[in-house]
Amino acid sequence: MPVAAFTPIELINDVYATMDERIETARERFGPNLTLAEKILINHLDDRTTTPERGTSYVDLRPDRVAMQDATAQMAWLQFMTAGLDRVQVPTTTHCDHLISARIDAQHDLAAALDSNQEVYDFLESVSARYGAGFWKPGSGIIHQVVLEQYAFPGGMMIGTDSHTPNAGGLGMVAVGVGGADAVDVMTGFGWNVRWPQFIGVLLTGELSGWAAPKDVILKVAEILTVSGGTGAIVEYFGPGAASLSATGKATICNMGAEIGATTSLFAYDDAMARYLRATGREEMAGAATAVAHHLRADDEVLADPGSHFDRVVEIDLSRLEPHINGPHTPDRARPVAELGSEARLNGWPLEVSAALVGSCTNSSYEDITRAAGIARHAAAHGLRTKTPLMVTPGSEQVRATIQRDGLLGDLESIGATVLANACGPCIGQWQRDDVAEGTPNSIVTSYNRNFPKRNDGYASTNAFVTSPETVVALALAGTLDFDPATDTLTAPDGTEVKLTVGPGTELPEQGFDPGDSGFLAPPEDGREVSVRVSPDSERLQVLEPFAPWDGKDFCDLPVLLKALGKCTTDHISMAGPWLRYRGHLENISGNLYLGVVNAFTGAVGEGKNQLDGSTGPFPGVAAAYHAAGWRWVVVGDRNMGEGSSREHAAMEPRFRGCAVVIARSFARIHETNLKKQGMLALTFSDPDDYDRIGENDRISVLGLADLTPGVPVRIQVTSPDGTTLDITADHTLSPDQIEWFRAGSALNLIRRRTRD
Repeated sequence: MPVAAFTPIELINDVYATMDERIETARERFGPNLTLAEKILINHLDDRTTTPERGTSYVDLRPDRVAMQDATAQMAWLQFMTAGLDRVQVPTTTHCDHLISARIDAQHDLAAALDSNQEVYDFLESVSARYGAGFWKPGSGIIHQVVLEQYAFPGGMMIGTDSHTPNAGGLGMVAVGVGGADAVDVMTGFGWNVRWPQFIGVLLTGELSGWAAPKDVILKVAEILTVSGGTGAIVEYFGPGAASLSATGKATICNMGAEIGATTSLFAYDDAMARYLRATGREEMAGAATAVAHHLRADDEVLADPGSHFDRVVEIDLSRLEPHINGPHTPDRARPVAELGSEARLNGWPLEVSAALVGSCTNSSYEDITRAAGIARHAAAHGLRTKTPLMVTPGSEQVRATIQRDGLLGDLESIGATVLANACGPCIGQWQRDDVAEGTPNSIVTSYNRNFPKRNDGYASTNAFVTSPETVVALALAGTLDFDPATDTLTAPDGTEVKLTVGPGTELPEQGFDPGDSGFLAPPEDGREVSVRVSPDSERLQVLEPFAPWDGKDFCDLPVLLKALGKCTTDHISMAGPWLRYRGHLENISGNLYLGVVNAFTGAVGEGKNQLDGSTGPFPGVAAAYHAAGWRWVVVGDRNMGEGSSREHAAMEPRFRGCAVVIARSFARIHETNLKKQGMLALTFSDPDDYDRIGENDRISVLGLADLTPGVPVRIQVTSPDGTTLDITADHTLSPDQIEWFRAGSALNLIRRRTRD
């Protein structure tokens, strides 16, 4: 099927054509009443005779498409190149959005990115053309916004190599963030192996008003479920309140569902989605979805008695929902905006706002910008300007061109805003910040999704708070965290007190969307003559060598490289920011390995003991020394190990340097899968307190690996320096297929073998 800038209606019709038979047949196995998520999963099952158990069984699914952003696409494409195929087997796109660094403004920053990243862009453009994938040039927009505008469709399924792929749930799609190896499975024509999820229902009643925004829904859900409460589950929003939200508002909520660990989030198809599809030039798609609308929502019996069909139900009354702001350092630390000032004083967080940022894949829709611009317009009419730098990131070229045409960018610029490139920028650490230095405590407010230390500007001393675009603009005008726009006033230059107003916003542009310069390049019909551009001398791109298969022996007397204390996200394991430069070069990017991890033995960050010589050094250097010595080693993690981004570098780097086993109290879903995909053992302590029993100088043996079996704990022996031993057990979630990944050395090794047989 040709790769186009829209999902072809033929593909959508093919998906809808099977729903009647597959869903009705499945009711005999799954029960008569189904959630929306169950219907979509059932329609994409590879084996339609199976009856998986929630939260336990593994299944193979057949997604309709794959999307990749430029940072993660590099490693995914390098893996795909080893598979021996001439073309991707499902529609695939590459989007250049992560490597553009924010420094001056859109024009200068894009030009600088094109200059500094040309080698990588050339590789991604050529490899996409060679293997039949669509390519979106730098400046086209953030992957998730472009996918929503071009590719997402109700009832479809996609995977994407970015944790915020669930953004497409705003159009009723099961869209899941994965590592590159998962994407390669699907691109090579194999099923996507994943555990059948549990299902969390969120009942929305009432209707938002005033300063409350769709962002506040997910900020509240994050408070309720925490950063791990959605792990292994699909979150499905329903109820009369859901129907009151725009499609892009729904996308905001689904996007940030990654912050609660959810597999994905989605809403049922409704009039708001149909309006958005028509406004983005997909009238035929809207008609097709409307024709099968009864399949694109949960059954009536589920909606009438959600407690009997979901594993957990959360209820939120939108009419009573207050504007929220979450942070710092974790996206589930929530409170109403009105309470932040007093809490900041209590905790010693600087009240002065040092920077305010609007946009990202989470909040850069036309509706978002109209609400923010309306506040700016009202403020400018009273002579008010921002008291701190305000930066605005349009989500796509289509949004940028439209808000510029409609005067909304001018409204924001009138109060002092700087418009950045259509890219991720400061949301993922691509912010060349020079107004403050590392070590200077400061507070920033963003409409982004993630706020771990160092996430936005690389500074551990920055306190990042996540809120709605409306609240960000208000706090930028106030210049302080101690400001509630719903009740407080600002003093205008003429001495009058001004209470900011926020309007309902405009859901969709009255004049339609202006596509601007779309930046889409379709691949040639036959790409076999295209030469993939990778220089053997490159410091940014490195052709991969397969990992060695398991040698059939137990892991004996492995040193502990580190024991992580507390939160250990993928940002802690493999930082973004300047390290994005090496996302296509496994050896070079391994220079950031575990640099952000807090050492449980010493409290130091990013350094530990080298068991070769007893010295202390940065973790990347210690891991490299073990690698050179031929040592395999172990990492010990705390709870929710690897939360955050989908980046598989957080698994590939340890594997490259010799990590054999990661043992944690618990894992985030994507990181656990990424470890298994790369041929490592991801184990959880059967007794979580055994985490405390692992010492810095202990040696770890993992025994009985020849008998590795699904559901059977693994035996571990811990040997202390004095020779005493401690026998413990660890659990695992390996399926029979995943045990084969381990034995083969990686899932990719199996794919390579199968495609060449």
